[in-house]
Amino acid sequence: MKPEEIIENLNLSVLLVDEDLRIRYLNPAGEECLDTGIRCALGRPLTDFILDTGGEFIAHIRRSIDTGNPVTEREVCVKRLGTGEVTINCVITPVSVGEKTECLLEITRVDHLIRISREEHLLSENLATRNMLRGLAHEIRNPLGGLRGAAQLLAGELEEDDLQIYTDVIIGEADRLRKLVDSMFEPKVIPAKQELNIHNVLEHVRHLAVAEIPEGVRFKTDYDPSIPPLYADRDLLVQAMLNLVGNALRAVDTQGDVSLKTRVLRQCTIGDTFHRLAVQVSVIDNGCGVADELKPQIFFPMVSGSAEGTGLGLPIAQSLVHLHGGLIEFDSVPGLTEFRVLLPLNGAGH
Repeated sequence: MKPEEIIENLNLSVLLVDEDLRIRYLNPAGEECLDTGIRCALGRPLTDFILDTGGEFIAHIRRSIDTGNPVTEREVCVKRLGTGEVTINCVITPVSVGEKTECLLEITRVDHLIRISREEHLLSENLATRNMLRGLAHEIRNPLGGLRGAAQLLAGELEEDDLQIYTDVIIGEADRLRKLVDSMFEPKVIPAKQELNIHNVLEHVRHLAVAEIPEGVRFKTDYDPSIPPLYADRDLLVQAMLNLVGNALRAVDTQGDVSLKTRVLRQCTIGDTFHRLAVQVSVIDNGCGVADELKPQIFFPMVSGSAEGTGLGLPIAQSLVHLHGGLIEFDSVPGLTEFRVLLPLNGAGH
């Protein structure tokens, strides 16, 4: 195999730019990275295809050409025109071409690796949280049972009905705390999986939600009809989606948009498991967004950005989705929040 054939078959994106940052060569992986073809790219400035959102990437290329020193850039965010941001690692190497200095760029997209790392962190975080809650619930249940039993015995000994009001309060509060503890982690259930249409689940959730929304809230859907049947527990998915939709409705309050969107993902990795096909269900709202200080702990129990929230909805939803081999991830800025439920489409029986 000739050297040029080796470069043509690399997964690594290889580009050569001149002193004016005009593209003189790119391999097929480079075409995919820039989201363009070689005929369209040759002779045109690199900045016609990517924008340096961080402000340093293009400057480093120019500096490398001027000084003759190579530079390595890691996890740089650049924007491909028309297709959104990507995160890359890049080795910038100046090369002499006659009397001129050009620059060789070796670009590796790391979005996928960052996403896998983030998902693995979410999964391990979810497991640690569930184990912590089980232990905490066990420690709380025992004294609550004793407290309730003592209040019942005391109520039987009291002769004045007026005093039983206080024992009723103790019993009622003990029962309330017991229900709260029970809701802090999912029961040890085995999903009753069956073949189902994800859109039937979402439409059921939508009808439940629409019945209670204010007039100023618009509920939209954007479904992909090509999604094949999903093998899952309908009731558990309904509960998970209700929790996510409920959060979105609270975020927009009395005025805004909430959307349900579905898409098929191909060659998808969820956590550390590869799936040929997966379904992505997005719950999108244009509310106030998730506060920056809450983002790292958003799937922890008792963490809530709402005064009336319990902070249990998202941890429970994450656990229910995890029972299906899936994961919930999110992105949020003021005016646009998207929670994405990723579920493998492995077919019945898997």
